[in-house]
Amino acid sequence: MERVALLRSLSCSSTAARRLLLRCPKAKSRLFSSNPYRCRPHELRTCSVALRSWPLVPTPPLRFKRGFSLSPRAVSTSPSPVSRENADGGHDFAEKLGFEKISEQTIDECKSTAILYKHKKTGAEVMSVSNDDDNKVFGIVFRTPPKNSTGIPHILEHSVLCGSRKYPLKEPFVELLKGSLNTFLNAFTYPDRTCYPVASTNTKDFYNLVDVYLDAVLFPRCVEDFQTFQQEGWHYELDNPAEDISYKGVVFNEMKGVYSQPDNILGRVTQQALYPENTYGVDSGGDPKEIPKLTFEEFQEFHRKYYHPSNARIWFYGDDDPKERLRILNEYLDQFEASPSRNESKVQPQKLFKEPVRIVEKYPADEGGDLKKKHMVCLNWLLSEEPLDIETELTLGFLDHLLLGTPASPLRRILLESRLGDAIVGGGVDDELLQPQFSIGLKGVSEDDIHKVEQLVIETMKNLAEEGFTSEAVEASMNTIEFSLRENNTGSFPRGLSLMLRSIGKWIYDMDPFEPLRYEKPLQNLKMRIAEEGSKAVFSPLIYKFILNNPHLVTVEMQPDPEKASRDEAAEKEILDKVKASMTQEDLAELARATQELRLKQETPDPPEALRSVPSLSLQDIPKKPVHVPTEVVEINGVKCLQHDLFTNDVVYSEVVFDMSFLKKELLQLVPLFCQSLLEMGTKDMDFVQLNQLIGRKTGGISVYPFTSSVRGKVDPCTHIIVRGKAMAARAEDLFNLITCILQDVQFTEQQRFRQFVSQSKARMESRLRGSGHGIAAARMDAKLNMAGWISEQIGGFSYLEFLQELEKKIDQDWDRISCSLEEIRKSVLAKEGCLINVTTDEKNLSKTNKLIANFVDSLPSTTSRESDSWPSKLSPVNEAIVIPTQVNYIGKAANVYETGYQLNGSAYVISKYISNTWLWDRVRVSGGAYGGFCDFDTHSGVFSYLSYRDPNLLKTLDIYDGTANFLRELELDDDSLTKAIIGTIGDVDGYQLPDAKGYSSLLRHLLGVTDEEREIRREEILSTSLKDFKEFSDAVDSIRTKGIVVAVASPEDVAAANEERPGFFEVKKAP
Repeated sequence: MERVALLRSLSCSSTAARRLLLRCPKAKSRLFSSNPYRCRPHELRTCSVALRSWPLVPTPPLRFKRGFSLSPRAVSTSPSPVSRENADGGHDFAEKLGFEKISEQTIDECKSTAILYKHKKTGAEVMSVSNDDDNKVFGIVFRTPPKNSTGIPHILEHSVLCGSRKYPLKEPFVELLKGSLNTFLNAFTYPDRTCYPVASTNTKDFYNLVDVYLDAVLFPRCVEDFQTFQQEGWHYELDNPAEDISYKGVVFNEMKGVYSQPDNILGRVTQQALYPENTYGVDSGGDPKEIPKLTFEEFQEFHRKYYHPSNARIWFYGDDDPKERLRILNEYLDQFEASPSRNESKVQPQKLFKEPVRIVEKYPADEGGDLKKKHMVCLNWLLSEEPLDIETELTLGFLDHLLLGTPASPLRRILLESRLGDAIVGGGVDDELLQPQFSIGLKGVSEDDIHKVEQLVIETMKNLAEEGFTSEAVEASMNTIEFSLRENNTGSFPRGLSLMLRSIGKWIYDMDPFEPLRYEKPLQNLKMRIAEEGSKAVFSPLIYKFILNNPHLVTVEMQPDPEKASRDEAAEKEILDKVKASMTQEDLAELARATQELRLKQETPDPPEALRSVPSLSLQDIPKKPVHVPTEVVEINGVKCLQHDLFTNDVVYSEVVFDMSFLKKELLQLVPLFCQSLLEMGTKDMDFVQLNQLIGRKTGGISVYPFTSSVRGKVDPCTHIIVRGKAMAARAEDLFNLITCILQDVQFTEQQRFRQFVSQSKARMESRLRGSGHGIAAARMDAKLNMAGWISEQIGGFSYLEFLQELEKKIDQDWDRISCSLEEIRKSVLAKEGCLINVTTDEKNLSKTNKLIANFVDSLPSTTSRESDSWPSKLSPVNEAIVIPTQVNYIGKAANVYETGYQLNGSAYVISKYISNTWLWDRVRVSGGAYGGFCDFDTHSGVFSYLSYRDPNLLKTLDIYDGTANFLRELELDDDSLTKAIIGTIGDVDGYQLPDAKGYSSLLRHLLGVTDEEREIRREEILSTSLKDFKEFSDAVDSIRTKGIVVAVASPEDVAAANEERPGFFEVKKAP
């Protein structure tokens, strides 16, 4: 589920596997993407230099680059090419519907036929991509360049999905979330465009989604409904004339959260300084100080001007009928005449500076710690005034990977080894806007070392330009990139959407939309150039041209300011006090009335006839059986092996699982650093750079991480270390040999590298505390309720951050003990006893890997004297508030419903999803103004939790949580609404997975004892869910009201106010 994916990282959460009866999230892997610093376009970015887009609802982290991305997200691994029958027969049909064929091309890289059409009447452009991929994708994209930072494109992105001409209800988007089989459903705003994509494997469902989205963007009710503008954008709120006025609005509070995070502030400042003269010089997401300046009239005009077919690029992809695509489009497009919006929306390029610029900005910081060592500095270059040719783009992408793509990459390595800072900021090459940029820097920098960082970046780039890269580094990058392109592992993200985002990166600027889809020819040309001229001749000129001799350099220095958050709050209060002072008593009474009127509208359900207008499937459209993953359990030399015979395009995917339950308690918190050390320290024969390059040259990547979960019906948790790797079948032997090398030969002797790991981990956790406070709260609540939660929180939550703070101080005097502890973890965990191996590939390759696995198993050490250590089971069950400098809060409440006697039934999946998409969505997000509000039921542990995200409230949100049981008891649910809820849940159960994810899901189900028989029972229970189940579940939920534990990550002011209103409610913890 989308919200569940937000909650926790698979590698450190006891609840990561909670949806295993449904589907399993894809584990994060350090080397499975080209650049570990890069987030994805609609991620709420905390690790890169610019927040590029704003999603309608929070989503799992994903990122795509336009042009020749080095990520594996641009090709299909379909075993056979698409049939051209429908495409060839549809041209006359297209003409009759008013579409002119501009170009038709066969894209061998993705086994597709792509046709670019132009709608003659309006000029709308349509890319119709046909192939045999059943995960169909539609997207409509408008160029939406803002002129100020009031957030108008972002607010409009939210608002158009709040009812339309054909679907006159409050939020058709939410109805689709409730009752669709979609594999993707969201919208996001870039600095210069707004995208509305959907995807589904069910054709009927897919066309339903397309119709709702087309009607929403072209005929939205929001342009006539001032209250939608208030709800999604901003409004004054006043419950009582005697109280203070406040600002409310979903986007307003979302952006307050963004502007509380130092990395995001750095990104905003950087973008605006790099592009001061064009649309990128303002914030399309909206500056909270500017959002209240936006008027409804400006909002209406922006839609009229830019949301027009003449300004649209429309994308279809998949195995559906190309004729039907055009027929659906024509029904909408034919209602419009041509408009000048396409010319009016053009983005003008930023002219290059003649000399560098320096910017100094402050960010809100905690009062504790040494503020002099919390500075950030980032160097940013705008690379070109004109669009780059495809060869240069590709070569820049390779250069970017060579510089920053792996822990062994020289620019990354040298910066971190300098000890001038804790972690990298800046994402290297970023080419998703009209003009590419390059950014690199450090955070956690001492005030005295700012200029040293700048000098080190320049000196390193000079040295690399003069000396070039080693042949091993070039070979490793080439193999990594080629593997990624050919494997095309997009995880749960639809392949067609990744193609769309690549294509739109050119298309939106009136360039060739086909070009980004083709990588083979320019890739071969680049390889030929490197072979003939040498890598130095290829890459050094780019370093000189785009970096060393480029005057368009913006250096951004971020200074910590412990008073900034309180100053910003005081400034906002002063504005609101002046607003109130300017009002008469009649004005205040009217504002209070309008506040109540808006809230009443928000909390009043849509009438049944409006709800029925949204198209939906019937239960007859739903498969009765769960998705089956072929699994054969064999034993190889005394170790159990799970084998999954699936088509993988000749890639072998493997996981090696080790039992962590024998680990001593005092070693537990070192496990994440132990995992990183295995991959990023050297052996007796190779330093870590050589080892890293060898992995890049021979495999598609290797990762190591802990996995912990409760097991239903058992007290003891499931705790493991998982080694995950992949390679082409011809190099499977190299894969297992390298895993053996990593596990047995890596030496824990590099003190300075370990110090880097600690600093990096601490910086990541600090960013997570600010940007994903709901995840910190969720982990903390789990730690108070079960042993698996306690373990996960110790190695990935607030306790882990506290541990890292202390460990950093001990490395110098305690290194020998730390090194010995890492070795002890290896001896305790990485043994043959308790080992399990999982392999996913086709039958032919499975047979070939058996001998390799046998050799690998024989190389594992045997440990005969292991004894389980006793670990504490829970943290103290008190309500906690972790205070940070923020303008919004993250609020959780949870309890174990199994302790009330509740017995798991599949209906619980339907009910928890329904609570999220109705009660919590309406009260926490729509009425309360939070960016997100949702619940989650960990069926393995029994923990049912509520969470809010970027929430302006605190106690009010807890009151909403406590009202859930009454909501269920008073619920009236007609057959249509119940059917939608069931279908939407099945959509989560049957979430689209690529072969490696299917094999991995099967592995986790095996570890947690979830059988196929149980999955069938739960599915039957889901399909037979009734209103009675909702009523009965209310008693279990009510236990959270009376016995639940509360954890909030919140501002000091809001926590103090809560403790004043409810004395002693929170035990306050300050972020270290």
